[in-house]
Amino acid sequence: MGRYDRYILSQLIVLFGFFSLVLISVYWINEAVDLFDSLIADGQTLSVFLEFTALTLPQIMLLVLPVAAFVATLYIFNRMIGESEMVVLQTAGLSAARLLRPVLVFGLTVGLLIAVLGNLLAPIARTQFIDRSQEVQEDLTGRFLREGQFIHPTEGLTVYIRDITELGEFRDLFLQDRSDPRAETTYTATRALLVRSDTGPRLVMFDGLAQTLNLSTQRLATVRFDDFTYDIGALIGDGGFRSYDLRELPTWVLITADAQVAEQLNLSLPQMRFAGHDRIARALFVIFPPLIAAACLMLGGFSRFGVWPQIMLAVGLVIPLQMIWNVAETAAIRDASLSYLAYLQPAMAAAMAGVLTWGAMRRRRRRRDRADGAVPA
Repeated sequence: MGRYDRYILSQLIVLFGFFSLVLISVYWINEAVDLFDSLIADGQTLSVFLEFTALTLPQIMLLVLPVAAFVATLYIFNRMIGESEMVVLQTAGLSAARLLRPVLVFGLTVGLLIAVLGNLLAPIARTQFIDRSQEVQEDLTGRFLREGQFIHPTEGLTVYIRDITELGEFRDLFLQDRSDPRAETTYTATRALLVRSDTGPRLVMFDGLAQTLNLSTQRLATVRFDDFTYDIGALIGDGGFRSYDLRELPTWVLITADAQVAEQLNLSLPQMRFAGHDRIARALFVIFPPLIAAACLMLGGFSRFGVWPQIMLAVGLVIPLQMIWNVAETAAIRDASLSYLAYLQPAMAAAMAGVLTWGAMRRRRRRRDRADGAVPA
């Protein structure tokens, strides 16, 4: 790798890191606000919040890194043209293909990073995120351990605890269950404990009273009990079947899935196939937007208005590529045999980058021929 390649590649990596940091921060803050509201409101600690936000970072990076690579390439080549570095390099005899070689290396590097993220880190992080979400959902202790407050752990459930001992025993418990639209049940107990079971958390109440109001007849039934077990896990849906997310499954499982596997996972086979191929196609696609950006800027000549027309051309060419992906996804999720349409976007991007590179080389050749023709014999 020559000095020019190292210079351009180092500039691209530095700017890529800067733009990635900025964009990830914006997306991360937006995601963190929602997580903060849901987790802290449920009585979870700050460490749980930080853990959940960290697990969302790989998915955010998958969205942000291609954009950062494209913007970094536009910025670097715009600066090189504005400071006449590109003119010097072209005068020294470097062809358009030679000038774009470090951009190709940069695109391959970003593609490799996206491949690792999309096929390894993001599925693992998503699996941990879902598992931890279920653990937090089952851990109702954080929601109940608020003495002297009326709290609502889930819809239709109201709980009040006068006092909580150092051993975790509840004193003077009030619990109202409105999950049944036909009846409303109110439990009061002098003591209670929150215990775990195979089917989810259960609330064991001692020395209490259960009052059930039939909403249709307005009749009240009262039952006294020495001990009573209330299945909170059944009310909030804990301990049920573990549903799977496409984003957490390994790529090879998605690509090789058949109808039986899709039925077992309760997922759509066409969506599984497309999601698997899309992970590979996404890593291939991110190689070419930097090449498109650099080649577009090399198409223009000197202008007192700068290279804004070329920048707008580069941005305008990327938009149809996203539209192509949308069309491919719409068709592929209806028919599993069309899952290979996921590679249509990178194929079109590669063709576009090739045409633009050829155009930049031809423009450079015509400019050189005119210069040679202008020299007197």
